[in-house]
Amino acid sequence: MTALKTEDDMKQQTRTKLRPKCTLGPVSDLERHLPADWWRTLFNAVYLKTDGDVVENDVNTRREIDFLLTAGLQVEHDVLDLCCGQGRHSLELVRRGFSSVHGIDRSRYLIRLARKRAKDEGLSGVKFSEGDARQIRLPENSRDWVMMMGNSFGYFEREEDDLKVLDGIKRILKSDGHLMLDIVDGDWMKNNYEARSWEWLDEQHFVNRERSLSADGRRLIAREVVTHAEMGVIADQFYAERLYTYEEISKQLSTLGYRDIQLLSSVASDSSRGQDLGMMAHRLLITAQGPTKLPRKKSAPDARTVTVIMGDPKLPDSVKKDGCFNAEDFHTINRLKDALKPIPGYRFHYLDKHKTLLKQLMQEPPGFVFNLCDEGFHNQAAMELHIPAVLELLGVPYSGAGPACLALCYDKSKVRAIASDMDIPVPMEAYLDPHNQSAHIPSTFPALLKPAQGDSSIGITQQALVHNARELVEYIDYLRGLTPGVPVLVQEFLAGREFSVGLIGNPDNFNVLPILEVDYSALPPQLPPILSYESKWLPDSPYWTDIRYHEANIDDDFRQCLVAYSQALFERLDCRDYARFDFRCDAEGTAKLLEVNPNPGWCWDGKLNLMASWQGKTYSELLAMVLNVAFERVTRNAEIAANGNNLLN
Repeated sequence: MTALKTEDDMKQQTRTKLRPKCTLGPVSDLERHLPADWWRTLFNAVYLKTDGDVVENDVNTRREIDFLLTAGLQVEHDVLDLCCGQGRHSLELVRRGFSSVHGIDRSRYLIRLARKRAKDEGLSGVKFSEGDARQIRLPENSRDWVMMMGNSFGYFEREEDDLKVLDGIKRILKSDGHLMLDIVDGDWMKNNYEARSWEWLDEQHFVNRERSLSADGRRLIAREVVTHAEMGVIADQFYAERLYTYEEISKQLSTLGYRDIQLLSSVASDSSRGQDLGMMAHRLLITAQGPTKLPRKKSAPDARTVTVIMGDPKLPDSVKKDGCFNAEDFHTINRLKDALKPIPGYRFHYLDKHKTLLKQLMQEPPGFVFNLCDEGFHNQAAMELHIPAVLELLGVPYSGAGPACLALCYDKSKVRAIASDMDIPVPMEAYLDPHNQSAHIPSTFPALLKPAQGDSSIGITQQALVHNARELVEYIDYLRGLTPGVPVLVQEFLAGREFSVGLIGNPDNFNVLPILEVDYSALPPQLPPILSYESKWLPDSPYWTDIRYHEANIDDDFRQCLVAYSQALFERLDCRDYARFDFRCDAEGTAKLLEVNPNPGWCWDGKLNLMASWQGKTYSELLAMVLNVAFERVTRNAEIAANGNNLLN
């Protein structure tokens, strides 16, 4: 099952809809079928069903927390629960009086479940976030204890990634802070694993398991085929864990600077079903103390110099009204500069002369670029990707999406294909190649026509909604004249509600802005309810004056669905720092993806700023948020690269 299917299936904890799935049948080599990143999708509703006898077992959780307390964990400590799963250890700590607990896990489903459980119990001393254990987004020297419980270490394909996890933990530990590591007993497991087993999970589900050692003998590969008595196979999944001995993990910890490394206990989990415990059968609880850290002298940080690259107001711009920058555009630029001035810690200067832009960048490469050139190089929308491409060549860090993402999202048909592959609903669509005059013309009306490539609603006018074959052919001819050589998309017209989701941040650490809904109710009834070119560029048009935007009034399940789709697309398309995702519902209320907007409009009167205002943010604060997450990403990536080189050396 894909991650998106699982999240959709588990909107309610008590109602699991598991779709039938094909099985691979007999497999002679488990390792050959193991995905490198199996951990991205395994930890979902099916996982809680197959492993719930152990990981949803309160006796196990309380016993493991008791071990932590005997090892010196105290109620006043700041605690990170890394790879926290559904938060069982974090929640138990808060029940016992802890008030500073942070759980991080890669599984969006499990983190949502942890938050729900904390809310249901009224537990306020705990925070849950999505995150990758190799890239812990927490300040240095910020935690007294870091715990990795429930056998969550050793999942990665490369052993170097395990070292990154331990090194990252060392970074965030306070001086002399402690690590608690709960891992499988590698020696025991190599000699005692069950090669095959099966068991009933409940009255309707059963699981068949196969296990084998990897070719190098360092990992245990497992396969689970989960079957519903009536629906058939619902999951055929593979996973693995690196098998460490105490001596091996102790040596790794010592090499990284940990000390006072102790084997606290050997643990055998209880099971409510009393059957196959798998990798939870025999585990080691290991404690280690981080290094003593000298206090750093605090100094006032220097202001960061930021170069803002924008469109060139002296060049033609075919997208804008009358084909050039006009009074509204200059007003927007001045509003931007006024909003950037008060942001603390930054100094700004601007580059907008495209004739000399490349020469300036090469002669004096900036330290950081705030890339707001959504007009594209030489104000050509198809060349928006060229600015970040040049910055990449020069090694200049910058905000926003990279060239590959911008190129991909410029082509709406490609984004639609990727979304469809991810099981995200998309409109029915026909693709008309401009070079194939004999292409089949769809006959489903009404239909919406648009260029397959482009942005800023170019080619989408009030005539873009067609109701018969004559109108369709006429508008195809219009588009071929307006955007020659560009394929045309003929989409089903979605007549339902329309929404936009704004994300600021990066995978595992998103700020989700309040969802926006487009209100067409004041638009004259003879005009089609669409966000056309007129709504963005013609102030005298009813599309400009009569369309309204307000915060969406939707239920939590629907909101979570839109956000889950958006976050998954953000990561799959390699968006960065901020993006906007537009959806519209069909007549049955199913939300379907319209388009993805990396580097969305930054204007003071744009959708993103409006959504931020509903969150209580000013325009300056919105721009600062984007800048800060971009700097955080660049800084973190530089640290990871440096640490990786250090580990390899």
